[in-house]
Amino acid sequence: MSTSYRDTIVVRKGEELNEKVLSRFIRENLPMIPNGELEIEQFGAGHSNLTYLLRISEWEAVLRRPPHGPVAPKAHDMQREYQILASLHAYYPTAPKPYLFSDDHTIVGSPFFIMERRTGIVVDTDFPEWVIYTPQLGKKLSEIMVDKLVELHRIDYNKTVLKDMSKPEGFMERQVTGWTKRYELSKTDEVVGVDELTKWLINNIPTSPEPTIIHYDYKLNNAMFSPDFNEMVGLFDWEMTTVGDPFADLGAALSYWMEERDPDVLKQSFGGKSITTREGFYSREQFIEAYAKKSGRDLTNIHFYLTFAYFKLAVICQQIYYRYKKGQTNDERFAKFDLQVKSLIHHALNYSKGV
Repeated sequence: MSTSYRDTIVVRKGEELNEKVLSRFIRENLPMIPNGELEIEQFGAGHSNLTYLLRISEWEAVLRRPPHGPVAPKAHDMQREYQILASLHAYYPTAPKPYLFSDDHTIVGSPFFIMERRTGIVVDTDFPEWVIYTPQLGKKLSEIMVDKLVELHRIDYNKTVLKDMSKPEGFMERQVTGWTKRYELSKTDEVVGVDELTKWLINNIPTSPEPTIIHYDYKLNNAMFSPDFNEMVGLFDWEMTTVGDPFADLGAALSYWMEERDPDVLKQSFGGKSITTREGFYSREQFIEAYAKKSGRDLTNIHFYLTFAYFKLAVICQQIYYRYKKGQTNDERFAKFDLQVKSLIHHALNYSKGV
């Protein structure tokens, strides 16, 4: 049985890095770099920040930088993500160890950081061809996803830099008003139901539980598993991490967790049906029940958090589509994101009504 697995692509046109400049920077700032030419590949799955694999002989690392073009204020903050990883890695080893941060724009054209390379399997819409899928595997991955989220929410944030980088009081109020404003700033078309949905969200904000560290982009394709799928060996994309309502984190995770019975427009939101629709994977209800049991938290109001999560996902799609429509990116994957926005708004509105 072959277990070869490739998670990188040739660097997309317009997103290349200057190999000579970057190679010199690496050798000047990182110790014990072997002799050899710098090779650069790109991780192709993300829709936001650009992530590259760096390789010199047997040495490998990962570079993250913001997308090209104008970015929203406080978005894609590479220094903040670097600081979070540097502090959190000791308490949550699933987070990769960062090596260095630089805000020298002459290196790659923007601030960036370099971190350790983790190796394993990332799954999203399918498994590697050598994997023989069974419902037991789906259940195992579901359990791991719940366990690692509960583990993250148990960490004492006061021991990390997030204590001084976050403001948990009033978190959900800021989230609802903030993401509503982000939608307005990136609006390109009139979408039926947005006003009704945002009013419902503002009028139904629940009282939050004790704040915790939240990843806030917790989903399968940000997680990496060992080849035998017995453990999560990496969790990535810590850009939105903060201290806030743990149910907002759970709601965001569930908004990506598709079920076979979901509408097609939801299952196809990002280009392919998620593997969580397969037999054996937890339903969202089972995920919620497992989280409640292992965390000891009361999830009476999870309905609100999932409604908000679908809206937040719609806004993220809208921001990406705005960049595409304004010519700030030529990535054709984003050409029809306006349809995803409408579908997600419609779904969130229906969900708020219990439809």
